[in-house]
Amino acid sequence: MQIGLVGLGRMGNNMRARLRKADIDVVGYDTNPDVSDVATLADLAAALTGPRIVWVMVPAGKITDAVITDLAGVLSPGDLVIDGGNSKFSDDFLHEAQLAEKGIEYADAGVSGGVWGQQNGYGLMVGGSDENIARAMPIFDALRPEGPREEGFVHVGPVGAGHYAKMVHNGIEYALMQGYAEGYELLAARSDLVKDLPATFKAWQRGTVVRSWLLELLVLALEQDPGFEKIEGYVADSGEGRWTIEEAIEHAVPMPAISASIFARFVSRQEESPAMRAVAALRQQFGGHAVKPSADG
Repeated sequence: MQIGLVGLGRMGNNMRARLRKADIDVVGYDTNPDVSDVATLADLAAALTGPRIVWVMVPAGKITDAVITDLAGVLSPGDLVIDGGNSKFSDDFLHEAQLAEKGIEYADAGVSGGVWGQQNGYGLMVGGSDENIARAMPIFDALRPEGPREEGFVHVGPVGAGHYAKMVHNGIEYALMQGYAEGYELLAARSDLVKDLPATFKAWQRGTVVRSWLLELLVLALEQDPGFEKIEGYVADSGEGRWTIEEAIEHAVPMPAISASIFARFVSRQEESPAMRAVAALRQQFGGHAVKPSADG
């Protein structure tokens, strides 16, 4: 099995390593020559045997648009492009139509797993035709976690469905992180009573209904930086949460928890907040997202 991989950043580079460990031949391209296997996208296309599969793992929006346009110029009819970035689902319809003019197939993949994916595998939500998903299944199997396929992979529906599912997944993620963070702030406020805050969260990891991987990452973050004194409580958002709320409004679906978590992030950009330090630390733990060092850290 052979695949081209465009984008070798935090996740893309780890995905290349995981795929190669599964004996899949990966030809990677990145604008950073230090990590790229080839010099140009044209070289990447030339290094692959047709019909080709090319996975795009670059930031959503204009950068993805540019890569799709460039690939349309170097690939051939029958090739398959998979967008594994965090693109908005509506962009998938445009990219599918753009590539279809050249006879190139298209699929989308929502990918969760962050910087831990190389070790643990990636949760995959994919959209596309049955034929294209079946064609790329060895790649999906190599990337997903070990165990039953249905516990780490889902063919959600046609093109756009994968990114739609990932969008909602990230909206839920926003609300979960906010819940943990607010709990952290209240516990921290009663340091006169709660004498070991990190141990309290650690004790929740087994046997409680709030246990989760996010909770484990919060414990890890607290062990590395008790009190989160080294980072500011400034939390960015990458788009999926906003898109989830937009879809909720469009379809009259009430989402008070997720919408509140989005607005809480906006608050974090205006004033310091212990809860937002916790959210910032969580995003750094699971996704390697940048944080703002605190002035006193």
